Amino acid sequence: MEESRSVPDDRTVRTAPAPAARPPAAPRSPARALPWLALTGAVFTLLQLVLVVPGTGLGWDETVYVSQVARDVPAAFFSAPRARGITYLIAPVTALTSSTTALRLTLAVLAGVGLWAALRVWRPLLPTRVLALGGALFATLWITLYYGPQAMPNLWTAYGVLAATGFFLRAVQDRTDRRALVGLPVAVAVVALMRPPDAGWLVLVPAAAALAVPRWRRPALVLLMAGGLLLGAADWVVEAYTRYGGLLARLDRAAEIQGGIGWHLAVDDQIRSLDGRGLCRPCDVPWTHPVTAVWFFALPLLTALGVRAAVRARRPATALLPAAVALATAVPYLFLIDYAAPRFLLPAYALLALPVADGLWRLAAPGGRFRPRATALLAAALAAHLAVQLAVLTGNTARNRHMRQDFTAAAGALHAMGVRPPCVLSGDHAVQLAYYAGCASRQTAGPDAGTTWRELTAEAAHRPVALLVPPSAAPPAAARGWRPVTLADTGSFRGYRAYLPPAPRTPAPTTR
Repeated sequence: MEESRSVPDDRTVRTAPAPAARPPAAPRSPARALPWLALTGAVFTLLQLVLVVPGTGLGWDETVYVSQVARDVPAAFFSAPRARGITYLIAPVTALTSSTTALRLTLAVLAGVGLWAALRVWRPLLPTRVLALGGALFATLWITLYYGPQAMPNLWTAYGVLAATGFFLRAVQDRTDRRALVGLPVAVAVVALMRPPDAGWLVLVPAAAALAVPRWRRPALVLLMAGGLLLGAADWVVEAYTRYGGLLARLDRAAEIQGGIGWHLAVDDQIRSLDGRGLCRPCDVPWTHPVTAVWFFALPLLTALGVRAAVRARRPATALLPAAVALATAVPYLFLIDYAAPRFLLPAYALLALPVADGLWRLAAPGGRFRPRATALLAAALAAHLAVQLAVLTGNTARNRHMRQDFTAAAGALHAMGVRPPCVLSGDHAVQLAYYAGCASRQTAGPDAGTTWRELTAEAAHRPVALLVPPSAAPPAAARGWRPVTLADTGSFRGYRAYLPPAPRTPAPTTR
């Protein structure tokens, strides 16, 4: 049960004379306490099942990850920045079925369990009511709900960051907490397995605290975190030497694909992307829906409010450490790359949800009793916030469902042209459409380049090949002798052409 360990109450304890001749009250049974954290995870799963799972298809990044372990689809090109952690998570499902719905259902359930597990780490540090509210705030962001059932690594990175920060704080405050000593490197390893660079940013603040803060000085914790990072990133490092010519070469290639790592102020890009853009690159779009970013602007103020509440409760570290780690994990996505994707900041949002929840509880019930006016105002503000999140989520899922219909129709059109498995697609949208069509994707240029025109032409002699060209573009010179066929009259592929190579000539029979 969530009440298994006690947490000091926020209220000031005052001594008073014991009432005379009053029988002792029966102790409150922990078994009667509601499992609030488990309930938070269950509701999160239910919301995904109702709002996101039905009818949604795999996006471009998802097709890359899923194709690595899919039963009946060739693996797409795996670029340098990617890590294989999420493919290991979904491999048991893809080994049994190729159903996207089954994959979504499984990930939705796992996402709810993951939220419960990450919050449970903090139970010895914060009251259950704060953890449940913090989990609810994080789980009802449109970003969290949308990516919960997706085969993407960012939510799992957020869980690992949240758990690692909690385990570290437990380890420095209670040196007898063996679970924290085991959980800390495991949580760091999870982050490194999903997104190795994020694990590096994660350990910066705890490692510095373990060396510099006198009461927390435990160099062994730094070694544990370093071990977890190396363990989780081992697969990524080994692959760097087997496929990219070494670790530095892979890091350089990853930075090149991401547009170069350096000073790039992307805060405004992240703000604009909150209106439902999965990827804002280049992020030169107008800021058309400012209301979707109100909560983002309020986040620093609410975090400060949570720090104040934690200080008054004599546990300042429960707010200061999450805030510091959140800032560290957000630095590369706010200041070092020149584009934005809201999912990149999920670890920061997960951490900041705790001090925010702490501050909101202090506003609503400073002495353990709810203040009617403050509670009503907060309830109204949260209701408006949830309405905005739901509106953005609804728009995103609707676009996703249309995308799935368009890609399914385009795959059917390719099959009607004779481009059926085993087949090869190249060109615009080839990576994603290849998954829907059951083909392999081979690009001759760009970050996913894995073949040449000569090799692609040679493949056409053995299997069906198609080159996808958008309406406003001309085919490459090497494909101008290929036969163009209109791919679709409606939807996302309106005006797209599939260029098919000339049919291989059958040699004439020899005469005697």
